Amino acid sequence: MKAAVVFEKGGIPQYADFPDPIVNNDNEALIFVKAASIKHLDRARASGKHYSTENTEHQPTIVGSDGVGLLEDGSKVYFFSKKGTVSEKAVADKKMIVPIPEELDFAIAAALPNAVMGSAMGLKFKTNLKSGETVLINGATGITGKVAVQIAKLYGAKKVIATGRNEEALQSLLELGADEVVSLQLNDEEFKQKIKDIHSENPIDVVLDYIWGHSVENILSALKGDGTFSRKTRLVSVGGMSGDTIQLSSQILRGTDIQISGSGLGSWTQDEMKLLLSEVIPEMFRAAVSGKLKIDTETVHLKDIEMIWEDEISTRKRLIVLI
Repeated sequence: MKAAVVFEKGGIPQYADFPDPIVNNDNEALIFVKAASIKHLDRARASGKHYSTENTEHQPTIVGSDGVGLLEDGSKVYFFSKKGTVSEKAVADKKMIVPIPEELDFAIAAALPNAVMGSAMGLKFKTNLKSGETVLINGATGITGKVAVQIAKLYGAKKVIATGRNEEALQSLLELGADEVVSLQLNDEEFKQKIKDIHSENPIDVVLDYIWGHSVENILSALKGDGTFSRKTRLVSVGGMSGDTIQLSSQILRGTDIQISGSGLGSWTQDEMKLLLSEVIPEMFRAAVSGKLKIDTETVHLKDIEMIWEDEISTRKRLIVLI
């Protein structure tokens, strides 16, 4: 079969022949792959820079961690596979397979789940978002942030505030359900005052953060209590595009009812992963079919994988390889 194969750590995936996958037992299923998404995770794993590959010896591998396709009976499915997915065929554990509505386009079905994991998992399990709460999404102009704005509304958020640097992209979030946007281009004092004013008028219950770094320092400073009773705020880190560390004053923790946690690979429980597959992703597929959840894609064909691998793809679109 043809596949996108990395022959040496850090190499560019090549359009090459690779042995067909083998179904080893009754718990596995053969999938004829139709599309697979390329994400930061897949690029990092291919380069050997992701923490999940740091101590592993490299062998020729197929890129990709999830995809969509057809079972042997013709059923449309989404699936995870540790054996690679950007290939004509793949094998997946049956527990890691999710049905796809017939009406849903393969490219959209391939694009959505990773963005859902990067948003719904944090909102549903790490913040336990309740209907009627206010959510601040920091760094919402990327593809996952845009999905997070929509999912926060689907989960019943009363108000969604979004931050970002790109003014055009920031304004477009208002069409996706954001109630208010705040530019990260503001100077520190203006930004903090804007967040303080919002928090004073409508206390922020949840902060879902995609960029970490200095903007989170400013948000925490704006939320800092004054010694009186404060509203509980749950801050969840999903990404670190602006840096991996922050300076955190202990006064903020002592003077503010704030909970800080993270959402990502390794932080989810087995039960949460089961619910992701059995409830969360199917719910989001249905939302996409009904037009309540949208995601932008850019498609390429498998044979062109070498040419596009290092191209700059818009952070507001998910790259999908059609197979």
